[in-house]
Amino acid sequence: MKTVAWLHFLSRQQRQHGKGIFTCTELANVADASPAVINVELGRLVRQGVIRRYAPGRYGLPEGVAVEELVASIDPDAYVTGAYALFQHGYITQIPQEIDCFTQRRHNRSRRRATPFGTLVFICASPRVYSWPQGAVADAAQAVCDLVCVLRRRGLAPRSLYTFRRLDSLEISADLLARYPRTVCEEVQRLGVAKSSRGGL
Repeated sequence: MKTVAWLHFLSRQQRQHGKGIFTCTELANVADASPAVINVELGRLVRQGVIRRYAPGRYGLPEGVAVEELVASIDPDAYVTGAYALFQHGYITQIPQEIDCFTQRRHNRSRRRATPFGTLVFICASPRVYSWPQGAVADAAQAVCDLVCVLRRRGLAPRSLYTFRRLDSLEISADLLARYPRTVCEEVQRLGVAKSSRGGL
């Protein structure tokens, strides 16, 4: 396929179907090419700036791709949470370099993946804590609990890594907190999350 044809295909897929990430196999099928040929073609398109490599075997347009779309392409069971979700919701001032993704799958050696967004870290969460959010990005209440849960495992304090704002405006339900260990709930309270829609902290 010529460069213009690739641009038209990728733009049309994003515009009409909301699809911005493609695997090498999908692109090989579109071009009716072998894996070896498509790899050479993708290398050329990346150098020309027509397409961007987001992760091993994952390509898309240089603009307009969201991190949650890339995460879903790699692991359909994973959702974005923790510091990156809090940044998206405006509760953290700096862009985290690591993006925590809770999943029900074990990624083992591939649990950390470098991407243009930062390093995706796939964490196999316990069934009690794992809860699929609307839109594949945890809301602020869930994200702050997930962040504290992850950092406690690593022996780190949230305020030593991030600058928070507006946490006192968060409402965290007793039902949500009940999914986490007591030490996580206590740390969330110390962060200044003061309100709860049911039953208090």
